[in-house]
Amino acid sequence: MQRRSLIGVLLIVVVVGILGYLLELSFPIRPPTLDSTYTPLAKPAPQEIGSYDVLGTPVSKAEAEQLLQTETGKVLLAPDNGAIAITQNLIDLGRDAFYRETFGNEYFFTDVVGAIDGSINLVSVSKAIAALGGKHTTNLQIPLDRDVTVGGRTFKAGTKLNTGLDVPAGSLVPLGMTLVKSGAKLRMGLTCALCHATVDKETGRIIEGSPNNDLDCGLLQAFATNSAAMFRQTGINPITLLAGENTYINADGQTAQLPDPQALEDAVDDQLLAWAPGNFDSTPDNNNNPSQIPSSYTFDTYPYGWSGFSSVGWFHGLTTLNNNVHAANSDPTSDSYGSKYLLGIDKETYLGVMLQNAANPKFRLPQGTKPSEFFEKNDPTPGQPGINEVIKMPGHPKGSIFVLDGLLASSPGYLAGEQLNGMSAYQNTLAPPPHEPTSDTEVLRRGAAVFEKANCASCHSGRYFTNHDVIPEQEVQAQPSRAAALAKFPQMFIPPETYPGNIAVPPPADPPVISVPLDITPQRVRDLAYAVGNPAGGYKVQNLIGLYLTAPYLHDGGVAASSEALQQDADGFYTVANPDQMGLAGTSMQWINPDPEASLRVLLDRNLREVAINQNRASRDLQMINADGSGHNYWVDARAGFTAQQQTDLIQFLLSIDDDPAVLPDPTLKVATATEQE
Repeated sequence: MQRRSLIGVLLIVVVVGILGYLLELSFPIRPPTLDSTYTPLAKPAPQEIGSYDVLGTPVSKAEAEQLLQTETGKVLLAPDNGAIAITQNLIDLGRDAFYRETFGNEYFFTDVVGAIDGSINLVSVSKAIAALGGKHTTNLQIPLDRDVTVGGRTFKAGTKLNTGLDVPAGSLVPLGMTLVKSGAKLRMGLTCALCHATVDKETGRIIEGSPNNDLDCGLLQAFATNSAAMFRQTGINPITLLAGENTYINADGQTAQLPDPQALEDAVDDQLLAWAPGNFDSTPDNNNNPSQIPSSYTFDTYPYGWSGFSSVGWFHGLTTLNNNVHAANSDPTSDSYGSKYLLGIDKETYLGVMLQNAANPKFRLPQGTKPSEFFEKNDPTPGQPGINEVIKMPGHPKGSIFVLDGLLASSPGYLAGEQLNGMSAYQNTLAPPPHEPTSDTEVLRRGAAVFEKANCASCHSGRYFTNHDVIPEQEVQAQPSRAAALAKFPQMFIPPETYPGNIAVPPPADPPVISVPLDITPQRVRDLAYAVGNPAGGYKVQNLIGLYLTAPYLHDGGVAASSEALQQDADGFYTVANPDQMGLAGTSMQWINPDPEASLRVLLDRNLREVAINQNRASRDLQMINADGSGHNYWVDARAGFTAQQQTDLIQFLLSIDDDPAVLPDPTLKVATATEQE
């Protein structure tokens, strides 16, 4: 009897083992519970269930109900016309995708980049999480068990690497990281939540939509074994480096040599390690210009992106922004068709550089091989460009202002763009938790009046504090590199088209195609976002929702100060007490948290800003990544005629802009500057 029981158990183990090998399993299996987040405590943005989005044009619930009573209205709101119905199911799908959907990027990060093959790996991450004892952290520290040299920088054994990875209490994996088992292979993928959700340091609750402003994306990539595959996010052009011993068949059909893999790896790592925590470079322009991770408080804050490049299509460009992450940034192999136009590197060289030192031998380019042919044989998504789950849009390999590289991230079994549109609908419900910097509403009223007096509302207007404009770089005068980062894309653009949102993935052989309207965004704004007609480009007027969560400030994060950097003088104004804790150089780069109130004071006061800029410009790393905190020279300080109290009142008002601000600007309120009071 015991023998039969033992045989039965062994059979079960064998069957489970076989099924486990054959099945693809993913963890976590669901997003965090709402009770573990601040979302139930926040007043959601006013996106209505029952409303529609028609390729960027919103239709309210009341309007939709009337339209659906007419034949013309039914046609307008039909999926065939590009209409997306805002339902709870769509929002739920979007939330699940926000936390768990990788679109298959685990293959690129694991098999090509080797993100978990270096000193930061599944074992070291698991040990670091286990050491938390079930508690939460906003910065998972990973100890090194040996000396490691990366990018010419040596990290001694015993060093605790600050990763900025957030781990909720009791979680087995960092927020926004997934583990996918396929066969015997365990892979690591990344989701939106890695960058756009964070754990509150004090309470451990998850703040959905808040930027993870200490996530060290550069370090996490640099410690991979083949971070050279991310070269286009740095200033390292591989074809300018000395050739190595690896050979390949180039675009002319000739045998050629790829750049020396170790020299390329070291050069790219050096530039990635220069990134400030909380910054990421999402522009594949081969210039090292990472920008701050933005919040996902997106309702009515179009166009999207620091330059406003996502401005048309579903959810007024928000779906384009989400798509750019998953169809391009998390899988550079998908952009091989455009590498010649964008980087001056032909397709074969481009792929060869990425694959010559791939972590998985299956993806590692053999000697004397044509990279595109080798890649096609090993591509986990055969028939589609790149590794991620994408579909070719009409006109591919040309792109458009709607889908920059002509690809739409969509997984088999879903509808075209369904996951992306779900994420857009979900993000448009998010709002920051309530925040009360002061209980004195009179202070906030005075601050709102200063906001009007200082002309802040000329750009930061409306309930969500943006006029939806893009300001020329010559006017805003911020660090210029990022403003023109997408200038080469328009040469690949054709008029934007899409498949309707009811087309199944994979699409049929001859799917219907509809045009994406451009008129929802003025042409001047669309052009400036891509530096068309103005080679300097521009920066989009950002919303001011949740400023208390988003320090440091400006696109490069260069406007920063610690809580101990400033001191108040007898006249009420602040001066620098500790210059070593000014700017990015003295805060995030030293793993000192920028203080929102002090950093806003640096934003508004030219004397303080000058110190921060000088500190940033003295940093080799920050100069390498084009970050200095310059620009946005709109002052509320003594030289502009404002009093110290008015400056402080304005800062308190700015910090109060949460899910439901106690005070909003009122143009009828009047306030006199110090000069006018005289």
